[in-house]
Amino acid sequence: MITLALVGDRSPTVRAHARIPAIIDALRESEGLDLDVYWVPTPAAEDPAALRGFAGVWLTPGSPYRSEAGAVEAARTARVESIPFLGTCGGFQHAMLEFARHVCGFGTARHAENEDGAGGDDLIIPLACSLAGHEAAVELTPGSLAERVLGATRTVERYHCSYGLAPAHLDLLTAHGMRFTGHEAARGADHEAGPGADHEAGPGADHGAVPGAGHGAGSGAGRDGTGEVRVAELPGHPFYLATLFQPELAEEIPHPLIRGFARAAAGQIYAIDQSRSISR
Repeated sequence: MITLALVGDRSPTVRAHARIPAIIDALRESEGLDLDVYWVPTPAAEDPAALRGFAGVWLTPGSPYRSEAGAVEAARTARVESIPFLGTCGGFQHAMLEFARHVCGFGTARHAENEDGAGGDDLIIPLACSLAGHEAAVELTPGSLAERVLGATRTVERYHCSYGLAPAHLDLLTAHGMRFTGHEAARGADHEAGPGADHEAGPGADHGAVPGAGHGAGSGAGRDGTGEVRVAELPGHPFYLATLFQPELAEEIPHPLIRGFARAAAGQIYAIDQSRSISR
């Protein structure tokens, strides 16, 4: 039995939450995985012991969370315990908060949605144009974990968010090892295609490839694109992906990134770069 922790404050009004049961059923059927899932409310996740023993941690959408501290602690526990991790939408935002505070020494990093939003320490800030209810093209870095899992260098994904990373702090995160491997495509790119419908596989791309085998490729450059950040990953971790978009909303079920996460939780990914240390 493969047990996944779904960290978030489950609500019938959050569309991504409502779609997760069908996604899990599809993973069981298409991948033959014996999956079981447990919802862990963010207040409960404040205790690191709440997530130990799970094969994977999925920090789901739905911010503002009941407990920012719990969402941040969930990301920290998955990172330092080398538990496969997927953070989507609010999960992406709080994973970046966790990394900034605990790895980069940016202890005052904060989320503008959770604070007054007036200070220079806002790591997560309002997007210039809200992405709530929109879909847009994302360019992925060749050789990255995200590209290998997706089997393509370009995808069109759905969003339901209004906050993203502050550009002023990207260099700090990359200097400490975070890698940004998905960026908003240039304006004028195809925004009409459905999520996943515009994958452009590069030469040799393998949609069935086991993610992680090329995880460290090109990791010398943490900022691999010029558009606004949409995907982050952490070399040296068995599986760590955070996306500002919501793969839960894709027409394709399960979305390849969710499938890759489930495979990682099933122990099908062993590519851990032993040359890197994971900061606590």
